[in-house]
Amino acid sequence: MAITRWEPFQDMVSLRDAMDRLFQESFIRPTTRFLAKESAMPFDIHETGNEVVVTASLPGIKPEDVEITITGDLLTIKGEVKADQTVKQEDYILQERRYGTFCRSVTIVMPVVADKAEAKFEHGVLTLTLPKAEEVKPKQIKVTTSR
Repeated sequence: MAITRWEPFQDMVSLRDAMDRLFQESFIRPTTRFLAKESAMPFDIHETGNEVVVTASLPGIKPEDVEITITGDLLTIKGEVKADQTVKQEDYILQERRYGTFCRSVTIVMPVVADKAEAKFEHGVLTLTLPKAEEVKPKQIKVTTSR
């Protein structure tokens, strides 16, 4: 058995550090647990020559429970995750999965043709393909010489 020296201020320093960490995570650098809206549906957006592709993770959601709208340059994805009705609330030991409605909006930075958009849903991943408007598509310009 080892004898350790009691340091009364060591516990106070660790309590102070814990409080500093709490305030820093809560107000200075909020983590994803305080940003539940964004963490519920992460987006990836990339562009190709002719289109903008949005990929969203929607695990456990049925395609018929998802609504996609484009208004101007604002893309909105709404949906609902339905709770498991086979288990009673009082029977849960741990319940971390979220249920209810969700909504996420993101600004598309270039003009797209919403009427020709395509949405595919496979294995919990929504892939939305938005064709770019003609005015923003790259155009080839021929160089000529004067003779």
